[in-house]
Amino acid sequence: MSATPAVPASPTGARYWIALVLTGLIGGLLSGVFGVGGGIVMVPLLISLVHMNQRQAATTSLAAIVPTSIVGSITYLANGHIDLVAGVIIAGGAVVGSIIGSNLLQRIPLFWLRWLFIALLVVVAARMVVVEPERGAALELSVLVVLGYLALGLAMGIASGLFGIGGGVIAVPALVAVFGVSDLIAKGTSLLVLVPTSIVGTIANLRAKLVDLRAGLVVGVAATVAAVPGVALALLIPPRLSSILFAVLLVLAAAQLTVKALRTPRP
Repeated sequence: MSATPAVPASPTGARYWIALVLTGLIGGLLSGVFGVGGGIVMVPLLISLVHMNQRQAATTSLAAIVPTSIVGSITYLANGHIDLVAGVIIAGGAVVGSIIGSNLLQRIPLFWLRWLFIALLVVVAARMVVVEPERGAALELSVLVVLGYLALGLAMGIASGLFGIGGGVIAVPALVAVFGVSDLIAKGTSLLVLVPTSIVGTIANLRAKLVDLRAGLVVGVAATVAAVPGVALALLIPPRLSSILFAVLLVLAAAQLTVKALRTPRP
């Protein structure tokens, strides 16, 4: 049974706006550090601090990722850590996947959306602990790699539209583990792909009247401010430590959402 596409009226208290800004600052910083768009953190924060449901948090986070990914990718590009050709190829699949994910978002019940998101966090956290990232490895192009990039983009786009996470949480581990890419190049290229992906997904959500655009802009501006120092921090952190910290972050987010999910009765 499909959900009714409606956005509730936004609260106006000071605590509400402070929570939005805080969510953006934390999400933007982690976006720059891990190259994931920040949605993987902003969605749980919007649920716990702003008291949005899973669907509202996903659409608001995706809107906020638009400016964050633009500034973050430009910063990585300035430091020479983006492969533009790979980014364009992955983006081709990601744009299609984003449309599919946004459509699924309107149809999957909130109960299952919540648990699917928790499962995604746990799987990615486990993968980041297992994978040993390398710094300095280059992207090598071939027919098989191009097809792999398109498939990765499709998965990334679906996750972006469905969970409001931008898709970088899938792209970065996959580029490092499957394609043997440098962790910095993976992060920079991921942020580049998030630009068209988040734009397309947000447009689809706007048409479905699922987005609180004002809240998304507040979170996005705050996240953009914090993204640049996040990238600077990423250049200083050793790749293995970066992976472990990312995994810990995902586990904590999954645990917090699991507690909330268990306390919420199934409709």
